[in-house]
Amino acid sequence: MVTDSSPSVVQHPLCHGSDSSALLEFKQSFLIEKFASGDPSAYPKVEMWQPEREGSDCCSWDGVECDTNNGHVIGLDLSSSCLYGSINSSSSLFRLVHLLRLDLSDNDFNYSKIPHGVGQLSRLTSLNLSSSRFSGQISSQILELSKLVFLDLSSNPLHLHKPNLRNLVVNLTQLKKLHLNEVNISSRVPDVFANLSSLTSLLLENCGLHGEFPTGIFHLSSLQFLSVRNNPDLTGLFPEFHHTSSLKLLALAGTSFSGRLPTSIGNLDSLVELNISSCNFTSGLIPSSLGRLIQLTSLDLSRNSFSGQIPSLSNLKELDTLDLSYNQFIGEIPSWLMNLTRLRRLYLAGNRLEGPIPSSLFGLVNLQCLYLESNYLNGTVDLNILSEMKNLIELQLSNNSLSLLSSININATTLPTFKALGLNSCNVTVFPDFLQNQDELEVLLLRQNKIHGPIPKWLIPPNSTTVSENELSGEIPPSFCNMSSLRLLDFSSNSVSGRIPLCLANFSSSLNALNLGSNNLYGVIPQACTSRNNLMKIDLGGNHLEGQVPTSLGSCLMLEKLDLGNNQINDTFPFWLGALPKLQVLILRSNKFHGEIRGPRTNFGFPKLRIIDISHNGFTGNFPWEYFQSWDAMKILESKHLTYMQVGIKFQVSRHLWTAYYTCSMTMVNKGMERVYEKIPDIFTAADLSSNKFVGEMADCIGKAKGLHLLNLSNNALTGQIPTSLVNLMELEVLDLSQNKLSGEIPQQLVQLTFLEFFNVSHNHLKGPIPRANQFSTFPNSSFDGNLGLCGNPLSRDCGNPEASAPPPSTSDQSSPGELDWIIVLLGYGSGLVIGVLMGYRLTTRKHEWFVRTFGRQKRWRRKK
Repeated sequence: MVTDSSPSVVQHPLCHGSDSSALLEFKQSFLIEKFASGDPSAYPKVEMWQPEREGSDCCSWDGVECDTNNGHVIGLDLSSSCLYGSINSSSSLFRLVHLLRLDLSDNDFNYSKIPHGVGQLSRLTSLNLSSSRFSGQISSQILELSKLVFLDLSSNPLHLHKPNLRNLVVNLTQLKKLHLNEVNISSRVPDVFANLSSLTSLLLENCGLHGEFPTGIFHLSSLQFLSVRNNPDLTGLFPEFHHTSSLKLLALAGTSFSGRLPTSIGNLDSLVELNISSCNFTSGLIPSSLGRLIQLTSLDLSRNSFSGQIPSLSNLKELDTLDLSYNQFIGEIPSWLMNLTRLRRLYLAGNRLEGPIPSSLFGLVNLQCLYLESNYLNGTVDLNILSEMKNLIELQLSNNSLSLLSSININATTLPTFKALGLNSCNVTVFPDFLQNQDELEVLLLRQNKIHGPIPKWLIPPNSTTVSENELSGEIPPSFCNMSSLRLLDFSSNSVSGRIPLCLANFSSSLNALNLGSNNLYGVIPQACTSRNNLMKIDLGGNHLEGQVPTSLGSCLMLEKLDLGNNQINDTFPFWLGALPKLQVLILRSNKFHGEIRGPRTNFGFPKLRIIDISHNGFTGNFPWEYFQSWDAMKILESKHLTYMQVGIKFQVSRHLWTAYYTCSMTMVNKGMERVYEKIPDIFTAADLSSNKFVGEMADCIGKAKGLHLLNLSNNALTGQIPTSLVNLMELEVLDLSQNKLSGEIPQQLVQLTFLEFFNVSHNHLKGPIPRANQFSTFPNSSFDGNLGLCGNPLSRDCGNPEASAPPPSTSDQSSPGELDWIIVLLGYGSGLVIGVLMGYRLTTRKHEWFVRTFGRQKRWRRKK
């Protein structure tokens, strides 16, 4: 008997023709564009899909998965497939009714809405539409997909309002993974999440969540990944944790969680990453139980108010990243750090650590990033000690009491190859020679040192360079012209002389911030802007520049701050700057500007301007008060969160995207004295038109600028009465109308300006009673001097006795240079408390060391979390 021993061949059914035609039709509805996908390894999976020929089977197509029993398409993975176009409800995609898994992530669907047709795919268990440029309200049809186990709609301009988050959770009860990062939810986190007993992953980052986070979610025994970071209005407290937790990721960074870090956090045995950066944890010490979390690879407690000594974490042998920066830790840098041999990133900046840097720290040979700036560390740092740290690419030692041995017996060839190097305030006296060998350096900070002499000719500045507040002299060397990718250049507050190089235009397409202020530069300002540029901040104030404002600045469409003050520029008012759509701060003070200022023209109204200083020039004629109607940014009442004007400069260091926040500063005159504001609050608005030759009457439209904090019209030749519309400036804190020819009475309605901290109408022709209520009871005699017709407190002239003599000019308002002589105040939200906005800035004549220490223009590097 002969038997057939050959193995049997299992024949899988071919793809159904209807499915094949639906796939091909779907393919034809899109363009293939490389830009449509962000993944560098993206490729068009549909490109090889072809109509069926003999032996062809769509089940073998890239990204297609079929049921081996019946041949129906049950899975479609077209992630990162370079698809560009829109999807509507009639798309052939929705004829694939047997689909269980659909992944269209990382494509570009051109801001189309998620089509209602998705509800026809009722068998779906997995749906991933993340990073695919869908927009609008999330379709209610998704709530019909009751079998969904995995749903990812992250990183799209979507919103989830009607239906809302609660509707979604109530309907999709089988969910194990829900990812809605960057979807606009704007609601509370519903308690019903605690009913999703199978939930393993919940990612709700940057969703506008608010209210108190339900503690029951922490107790879901299956939950492994929980991230609600970057929801600043989301509050909550940590519960007591149990050993039953499966949490591997716990990320609350950028929320308003508060209270204490419980000892029971040590029960989270499976935790791999803990990130509670930038919360409101204020309850002192870190529990030592953190040292039991031996699976941790990343621990970020930065930007809270933890205090005391750093407890031992020496058992956390797997730690790759440790960030304890910007808290209130004290003591020395702990010696147990040497046990964390896998550590690649260590951030201890912004604490109160003291003593020398232990040499054992430099034995962590795997370190890539070491940030120790803004502590009280002391001693001498010999850079030769870094020779074994071959992997170190980012070093920040700024703003301590360290001294750097940078030029004595340094073997430059053995030093690490740095990408970012911060040596602000390190007592450096010369440009470190080893920089000549640092060809890959992208960020260099040498601010506030004692570097003297000319700028080295060999110096080719890295992409981001700050060498301000030193003693540099000589001209800017030609080597600077070799930079084609310069992003930030700050050589301010030195003694650099000569002309500004004409080659600035060569890298205006890459440059974000240029600060050459407070030097000895002369000559005309070069035409520095090309048609394609990214300049956001230009500061050339405090030099000897002359000529006219270069018209090329009109091409700087990204410009937010322009400071040309304290020069010798001889020009008329550059009204054409009013077309710049993002210009917020314009400083032209103390130059030779002249002539009349024309009224705002169409498209030239400075729509975003919130600070303008044209004081101490020679402008004449009637000021066009209509500008106060077009300055829309001055009409906005203050926001809830106090932030500061800064330029965010993104750059790549190693594999990480970093953002350097360069804080803007300015100088303005108040009470006749020059004051430096090292930080400019985003809520601060000011108009200083003082010390010109403006004539005529003030117009009522000034009252349109309801958000104005400072208004200085002093030392002009204004006539007429003080307009009662000023009462509409309810945020006004400083009002100076002195040294004009104003007449009539002081409007009694001004007592309603309850934030008014400084008021001066001296040396006018005013008459009648001085308002007496609220803030007016606090103003000194000097506020009203030189008005023979005024009467009432604080003057000695009684309004019922017009014969009483006027008092001599008051000197009570003179302030000594060492005093914090004025405070601008605003109302604290919710409580009615009064808090400082500008917080007691000292008056200064360029002697602002205290400011630099307290509000200094420090360059802050922040990782993209």
